[in-house]
Amino acid sequence: MKPDHQTLAVIGAGSWGTALAKLLADKGAAVRLWARRPALAQAIDRDRENRDYLPGAPLPGNLFVTSDLTQAVAGACGVVMVVPSHGFRPQLAALAPFLDPSALLVSAVKGVENDTLCTMSQVMSQVLPGPLAGRIAVLAGPSFAREVAAGQPTAVTVAGASLDIARAWQRLFHTDRFRVYTSTDLIGLELGGAVKNVVAIAAGIADGLGFGTNTRAALITRGLAEIIRLGLAMGANPLTFSGLGGLGDLVLTCTGDLSRNRQVGLALGQGKGLAQILAGMQMVAEGVRTTRSIYQLAARHRVEMPITEQVYRVLYEGQRPMTAVQELLAREGKDELAVAAVG
Repeated sequence: MKPDHQTLAVIGAGSWGTALAKLLADKGAAVRLWARRPALAQAIDRDRENRDYLPGAPLPGNLFVTSDLTQAVAGACGVVMVVPSHGFRPQLAALAPFLDPSALLVSAVKGVENDTLCTMSQVMSQVLPGPLAGRIAVLAGPSFAREVAAGQPTAVTVAGASLDIARAWQRLFHTDRFRVYTSTDLIGLELGGAVKNVVAIAAGIADGLGFGTNTRAALITRGLAEIIRLGLAMGANPLTFSGLGGLGDLVLTCTGDLSRNRQVGLALGQGKGLAQILAGMQMVAEGVRTTRSIYQLAARHRVEMPITEQVYRVLYEGQRPMTAVQELLAREGKDELAVAAVG
């Protein structure tokens, strides 16, 4: 299933949306990048650079920037959704009436709705009319926007409602510096991308408290076990979590200095309050909102997720970071393989 023309829309002009728009435009597609704020759209179009969110990455002339949602998506063969998870549903509902009936849609958002506990593919299935709902996909994997925009070698996975859909997006995104693998495990790829942000907050807290690489490695490993448990309960393919959208993205987000979620945890571990941290951030750290959703999903599916539980308590119940660590370490001893399988 190959799109018959190369006009693409990217909805969301943050760092990741801008990086993906640049990637697609550099390949030769006519790209329309939608920015929510008219002033930002005008500045990007004028400067040929997103100085607010992705400074230093020049944008090609075939990348058109607009704050008009209708203008962005009308006639586009493919739409890339890159808005924060809490704004995903209303933005999708607003643009849906203007979509080409044959358009493909892909979410590059790593979060879960708070109110509904839906992943973004589930939101797309609910909001889009029947034919469009059957042409959805999800893009995830270890990919910092700044490095993608700089052309550094990166590998990601795109999961589609069908393998044909995944392959269509693979053709659109794939370059000699941006390698794209395919999958049909939408829910697995989304859970890997969402829960890793929660674990990254925990890793940042540990770093902020002054703990070393032993602690970080333990959190990554046990965090992966939590992702697998929830994924199995929700019908995901467990092999997904050993891939780019699982372990790969988890390692990147828990160790990379460009990780906003790790930076939130780092500041928490150093004694700063959540409100103060968020007030000082220009970009969204999806893990803060998503922690609430994952905590509730774990309860719904009766899945034990102790790291997620402690991050939730730190963020929303005033738990001291050091107390959270002590409670994790004080848990009853368990068999590692049995825990990975059943909690």
